[in-house]
Amino acid sequence: MAEKKKVDIPDALDEQYYQINQDILESFSKYRPPLDLFQFKEDVARIVLFCRGGERLTNEMVETLAQMVDEGLIFVSRADHPIYVKHISYQLDLVLVDKNLHETEIADIFTQALTRRLTEVFDQPVPMVLARVWTDFMVLTEYLYHDIHRIRALTRRLHATHSLENHSFNTGIMGLAIHAKTRAAQYEAGDIKRKFFDHLTAGLFLHDLGMSKVPNFIREKGKGLTPDERGKLQRHTQIGYEMLAKLDLKFPEVEECVTDHHERLTGTGYPQKKIALGEVGRLCALADSYCAMTTKRVYAEAMEPMKAAGILVQDAGYDAEMSRNLQAMLVQTGKHK
Repeated sequence: MAEKKKVDIPDALDEQYYQINQDILESFSKYRPPLDLFQFKEDVARIVLFCRGGERLTNEMVETLAQMVDEGLIFVSRADHPIYVKHISYQLDLVLVDKNLHETEIADIFTQALTRRLTEVFDQPVPMVLARVWTDFMVLTEYLYHDIHRIRALTRRLHATHSLENHSFNTGIMGLAIHAKTRAAQYEAGDIKRKFFDHLTAGLFLHDLGMSKVPNFIREKGKGLTPDERGKLQRHTQIGYEMLAKLDLKFPEVEECVTDHHERLTGTGYPQKKIALGEVGRLCALADSYCAMTTKRVYAEAMEPMKAAGILVQDAGYDAEMSRNLQAMLVQTGKHK
């Protein structure tokens, strides 16, 4: 068997181009790649166009392309980042094999993919749709579990306006970020079980599952709810809990997020007015409130992140250590400015 050809590629190309591998190539349409492809010309040590996006390739070009990808000679331009992000967001596991993506680019891909998947599952909360979002959750946990600090790039991709899917994405990301800050030492020591992390992640993103059964006009009304409308809104935690059994999601971490994110340590929340809350419930409650306060809604402007965190620190209904960690994290990521 012939030894694979090795090519000396200038490091500077990484800033302008993504070098693609066979997994990425196979994700493209075989005869019509979705974006411009470039080849590295060894004789002149520069990048030149191989084919235009959408251009139909001949069989000979397809064979040549596969060979050059195997040799590490094919690239896509970082100028086509939005197209590349959209493409990979539909096959999210590709972020785990594309070693040329920057952390911020991976954050863009996760944001687009997970927000779209959450929209799908809230529109149609059935097992088949849930299976797809679960697969994407597992790609995220695989990406984060071995380096929990990667969550920081995702906290810079939060949605600014409220919708059910936007809020769920924001809460999932901020919940994981607060958790990472609170339990960093345990992650570094390898003391957090992967199964717990998987289930915690799913619970944080799906905490508002029951809201999918609440009429949109009630969800968006916010202020001026009638007693009947308020009752329907507050039943979303119980509805969500009942949905978990139908969706085969009866994991303790998921259940706790769904049932307890409106409970408060002072007994002023709902639906059960719990005082003794588990770690997961306290985490989800804090992340849910923070994300609700810091996004623009039809009835309220978004609050500045540090102002929201300051209010939560002063509220005895929330876990004090987690609230302080949220504040500290905002300072570290520049959100206080």
